[in-house]
Amino acid sequence: MQDAVRKDPRASASGLHALVLAAVIALVGCDDGSEVQTGAAASPTPPEVTVAHPRAERLVEWTEFTGRFEAIERVEVRARVSGYLNAVDFRDGQLVDKGEILFLIDPRPFEVAFQRAEADLASAEAQVKLADIEFQRIADLAQSPAFSRAAYDQRVQEKEAAQASLAAAQAAMARARLDLEYTRIHAAVSGRISDRRVDIGNLVTEQTLLTTIVSLNPIYFVFDMSEADFLAYQRAVLAGELPSTRERSTLVNVKLVDEDDWSRQGEMNFVDNVVDQGSGTVRARAEFRNPDHLIAPGQFGTIRIPGSPEYEAILIPDAAIVTDQAQKLVMTVTADDRIEPRAIRPGPTELGLRIVRRGLEASDRIVINGLMRVRPGMQVTPQPGRIELPQAPAEG
Repeated sequence: MQDAVRKDPRASASGLHALVLAAVIALVGCDDGSEVQTGAAASPTPPEVTVAHPRAERLVEWTEFTGRFEAIERVEVRARVSGYLNAVDFRDGQLVDKGEILFLIDPRPFEVAFQRAEADLASAEAQVKLADIEFQRIADLAQSPAFSRAAYDQRVQEKEAAQASLAAAQAAMARARLDLEYTRIHAAVSGRISDRRVDIGNLVTEQTLLTTIVSLNPIYFVFDMSEADFLAYQRAVLAGELPSTRERSTLVNVKLVDEDDWSRQGEMNFVDNVVDQGSGTVRARAEFRNPDHLIAPGQFGTIRIPGSPEYEAILIPDAAIVTDQAQKLVMTVTADDRIEPRAIRPGPTELGLRIVRRGLEASDRIVINGLMRVRPGMQVTPQPGRIELPQAPAEG
């Protein structure tokens, strides 16, 4: 019985061997499967990026400067004669027209002086008539034995003296008339008047400042350009690429501090003849219409003047530009859909996009979306896109 129950050692060893062999086969099978999965992960799908051709637009580059508006005419209103102020015929800050009466100085002393000058003039005219009669009387005796040369010379002298007195009386009369007219102080120019500096009843003299007037339409815009900008413009003018900024044919635009568009157009009319040694700038001036009187002298504004002739510019969004140390790059996509970085020279912003002066052609394809997923030499899956002009913000 014991022999029947006892297990065969050879049978146990062979069964254990079979179990080990099955485990090894299973492990090998698992290893082969993991290798296949790893190989599949090593070949990922190329990332998708949006690509587009640079936008080509015909445009003119503009250079912007900050400056101030100035009145073309500014007048300090002062009295021309001394006297007491009788009336002020304007409201502080109102618009006035050229020739409009602003102040009245008490005219009575000047009316008296004018009447005295009239009387002196009448007396001088009477003296001239008497001298003419006396001269004619002595002249009629020239052929008579009673003719006296001494008497004749005396009558000539009396006639000349009377004529000189008449001229002096006429001059005094003209001066008295002017003084009387000067008691009414008129606006020398049309524009906006300031407040009165003297009240009624005060004595004013020729040194007394009564008020000021500034013209409003048209109006000047004065600004300073750097020596480098001035030199660049001069070279462009000499090369025939730009009209001279000293000529009125140069059209410019200005906008106020609360404006976004360049709807106000004017003309350049002055560039100074020296470069300021202290600031290294050149003073320039343009003239603009101001029919609604919205612009007041002293206001700030921004002017733009042509910086180039009209040409076909390459434009891209700033988001497509990558900075690499001192270089500006864009990621282009080659014909076999690989990333190739391209160094560019960016220019100013126009139409909401960045001008590329050098480094790109209109036929190139650049990455405009998905830059964070690419690196040089990488294979990509390009998706076609388009560079659009930014829309102006809608007015609320």
